[in-house]
Amino acid sequence: MTRRQVLMALLLALGLAVAGPARAAEMRIVSIGGSVTEVLFALGYGGRIVADDTTSIYPPEAAALPKIGYMRTLAAEPIVALSPDLVIAVDHAGPKKILDQIAAAGVPVVIVSDRPTDEGVSAKIREVAKAVGAEARGEELVAGIEKTFARIKAVLGQEQARPSVLYILSASDGAPLAAGQNTAADGMIRLAGGRNAIQGYDGYKPLSPEVAVTANPDYVVVAQHGIDTLGGIEGLAKRPDLGLVPAVKEGRVLVLDANYLLGFGPRAPQATAELASHLHPALASDLAIP
Repeated sequence: MTRRQVLMALLLALGLAVAGPARAAEMRIVSIGGSVTEVLFALGYGGRIVADDTTSIYPPEAAALPKIGYMRTLAAEPIVALSPDLVIAVDHAGPKKILDQIAAAGVPVVIVSDRPTDEGVSAKIREVAKAVGAEARGEELVAGIEKTFARIKAVLGQEQARPSVLYILSASDGAPLAAGQNTAADGMIRLAGGRNAIQGYDGYKPLSPEVAVTANPDYVVVAQHGIDTLGGIEGLAKRPDLGLVPAVKEGRVLVLDANYLLGFGPRAPQATAELASHLHPALASDLAIP
């Protein structure tokens, strides 16, 4: 190789070394899914998000970003018009044909798995980190989360009892929507050392008064937005369905933000520990996360 060729190769290498970080710094990201947005902020990429969806409300900076609508009812045109370099979406975002249209328009689209388990949290973080080229930071984040989950499991291993939990996603004028199997709520209840009071179906379905009373949960957990439509705990107690449940009559009702409890993002260990401390009050001090 001649001296000229060596010099050109060196200049090219230096140029690439400078250009790489510059491109990362200028990356324009559209984030779809509250947990994906939380991961991006935790990785230090929150400032690269040009828009997110309506489920992206944490951290507060995410809530203030331009919105592209609800993650399950997306439209291609508003997203493509933002000229993003990357779209990152949870695997239940859609419709799928819309995401395909965005990809066909030349915008890279990365679909991230969203499993409601502690292993699923780690996988989600790694997938998002890989998409933005932040694998090292992703592994640091995963290491801390896995350590916290391990401690929670060790504490809960001291208790054999598994209190039953009825999770209500929403409840307005119609029948309350209760979480069955294969839901984020079911996954969180299991992680927190409880068991789902509703068996026999998957997903969220209307809950009849008879099923509510028969389930006889030890605790009722209601999403914050659900309880707000009822006028608080008092409104819940006056309902002809949930008002008949002993746990409601006796005040064993927990109200927690759905995105926080069911998001399975970076705050999942804290959410697990908080729910577990209610289900197992004797272990609350050991479950506390600094």
